[in-house]
Amino acid sequence: MEIAGFLSAGLAYGRVQQIEKSLTELFGRMGESPYAFVKGFGKAERKRLQDFKHRFTTGQDISDLLNLLQSVLSEFGGIEEFFIQGYDAGDENIIAALSRFCDSLLDMHAKTHDGFIRRGLRYLLARPAGGSACKRLNLFLRWMARKDDVDPGLWTSIDKSKLIVPVDVHIARLSGILGFHNSKTTSLSTAAKITKSFAEIEPADPVKYDFALSRIGILDGCTGQHRSGCEFCELFKFCLQR
Repeated sequence: MEIAGFLSAGLAYGRVQQIEKSLTELFGRMGESPYAFVKGFGKAERKRLQDFKHRFTTGQDISDLLNLLQSVLSEFGGIEEFFIQGYDAGDENIIAALSRFCDSLLDMHAKTHDGFIRRGLRYLLARPAGGSACKRLNLFLRWMARKDDVDPGLWTSIDKSKLIVPVDVHIARLSGILGFHNSKTTSLSTAAKITKSFAEIEPADPVKYDFALSRIGILDGCTGQHRSGCEFCELFKFCLQR
């Protein structure tokens, strides 16, 4: 589940239908056990992924990532055990630990490839230092650290109060019209600002609001512009665009 979650989060960009199609294809190529596929990853497994493609993520990118995960599993037993090597419960949030996680994996790859790192692998391991909102990696951490009807909560070492909201276009828009931020671009600082606003309501679990709010954008098609029917939305009285 941990491996499947990491790959699912990594490809969580683009249209939902395409994401589902790509993940179905990827896991189909990997067989019944993603864990076993990664543990035994070699030339044959790399060849099976050779012509895989999800938008601009290629089979080569996925293979490079799986090669790193193979090393992680061999040395630490799981992604959680590797991640907490850079986790400090005293940090304000998870950003520093996420930076150490990405840097460690990218450095590991660079050491065995003469310093060369493909752009596609960098995208899958987007470093917080680059200013990205790191939506996909924060989504993975939300799945791992929280446990409810939405998130499986496989990890026990990470305090969910340290999580950062995985900000996509829907969360950015809805958080903006609710007055949680006024940023023009979606950056990591924007995600941190949104999270801090949620923490004022629920400091122990600020990311809990992510799923509910994102559904309004995805399922109800909220664009932030007033339209017929807005008055029936439960958020209408808080909406700055009403």
